[in-house]
Amino acid sequence: MKPLILLSALVIGISVHAENRPNVMIILVDDMGYSDLGCYGGEIKTPVIDHLAGNGVRYAQYYNCARCWPTRASLLSGYYPQQINRDGVVGVKGFGGGGSRPGWAQLLPDYLKTAGYRSYHSGKWHIDGQPTDNGFDRSLYLGDQDRFFSPKKILRDGKPLPAVQRSEGFYATTAVADHAIETLKEHQADHADKPFFSFVAFTAPHFPLQALPEDIARVGNRYAVGWDIVRSQRWERLQEMGLVTGNLSDVEYDQGPPLDFSKTLNVLGGGEVNLPVPWDDLTEEQKVFQQAKMTIHAAMIERIDLEVGRIIEQLKSMHAFDDTLIFFLSDNGASAELMVRGDGHDPQASPGSADSYLCLGPGWSTTCNTPFRKHKTWTHEGGSCTPLIAHWPEGISSKGEIRQTPGHVIDIVPTLLDVAGVRIADQKVAFPGTSLFGKDIERQRVLWWSHTGNHALRRGNWKLVKTKKGEWELFNLSEDRAETNDLAADYPEKVQELKNLWLSLVDQFRLQKAVE
Repeated sequence: MKPLILLSALVIGISVHAENRPNVMIILVDDMGYSDLGCYGGEIKTPVIDHLAGNGVRYAQYYNCARCWPTRASLLSGYYPQQINRDGVVGVKGFGGGGSRPGWAQLLPDYLKTAGYRSYHSGKWHIDGQPTDNGFDRSLYLGDQDRFFSPKKILRDGKPLPAVQRSEGFYATTAVADHAIETLKEHQADHADKPFFSFVAFTAPHFPLQALPEDIARVGNRYAVGWDIVRSQRWERLQEMGLVTGNLSDVEYDQGPPLDFSKTLNVLGGGEVNLPVPWDDLTEEQKVFQQAKMTIHAAMIERIDLEVGRIIEQLKSMHAFDDTLIFFLSDNGASAELMVRGDGHDPQASPGSADSYLCLGPGWSTTCNTPFRKHKTWTHEGGSCTPLIAHWPEGISSKGEIRQTPGHVIDIVPTLLDVAGVRIADQKVAFPGTSLFGKDIERQRVLWWSHTGNHALRRGNWKLVKTKKGEWELFNLSEDRAETNDLAADYPEKVQELKNLWLSLVDQFRLQKAVE
């Protein structure tokens, strides 16, 4: 079999000693935009996460797979989801709801177990199988993402728990942190001689937009100014921080949700809109409704920050904080989706309560993904570029550095196996990614995407990208990170070269499937 293209490594100032293996924590959030965090230009108050960034490394060009389940499959396996039946592409079957990984595609905890690690999972899963069947020693699996206050599907260590009643004071984000802290305490009490891997997978700020009343109140009237002004302010801060240069993308006023959710508008009422129209063109009813949605979105992220703070305090109390490598990232960009699921939406209910079911929608999603185009499910930067923070006081010498070298979630498993000193012999299929803590920088590394007909490939600074029904577009990301200037007509040879490379990887995936 022709091997998959291997990618060389990135450097961020690190010293790795296999005999002194660090603890590892991955904090993953769901549907958060590129510029939502304070340390990525947002006005959302995230002091705890910002502190991690200020004492670690921020990646400006780090990529995901544009949607929940493909990203999670890639993050924990080290492979593109199309390689392991977790997403499809031309001639290669696979889907998040039913595609089972081949037997050779283990998840990260199984690899780490060989180095003495114990592994703990808290929160969302969205991968085939159960966490405790894939190397995790403990798990709290929130299988119901339609109810932040009263989920009906929760599994603890693989065993179902009774549905939560609203009177119990449950809130999903806090419950995820509670379990993460519980397992850390147990680890300190019973397994202090071993390193740990903690996978903290928050379900927020994915829809439905549901938040604790005190968190909503804390945000206040911050978003009364509307999405146009907030987007402009975020862009200014991004430039001041040095995260993104070039031009701000134009608002795509005709770009609505990825699917037809027109019937949802009847349920949500006259305050909802399915296009990112100028704020001043909205009615007063629409402005009030839209302001409430972004207020809840911000409240959900600020609650994440508070809960991350509690987890960090636990790490400090057990003297593990300095030697724990923490990665913080999102599974995809902010979502333009508009739908009503779960228990439905009561128009008379308080926005953000258990009886309401709201989604961010394309107006605020455009703002949350500043400065990029498109949204979750698209492979343009708005859907596929995530914040990534790496923090490890005993291992990362850089403090507050911004890294512009591109990376991808396919790199997480090779990175963590590197720091854990795990070497894998005789891999059936080589990892397509690389350790972020290696010694060489590959300027022309290749990154590849496909999801629901949206395709992309990046080689060096060139990115080729298309929507399901659109033509291939070409961008020079060194000058144009926001994909504002399509160069396809000026460089047809480059388009063909990158298109052929994109297709060659599809061919490799097909060949891999044929010999499994």
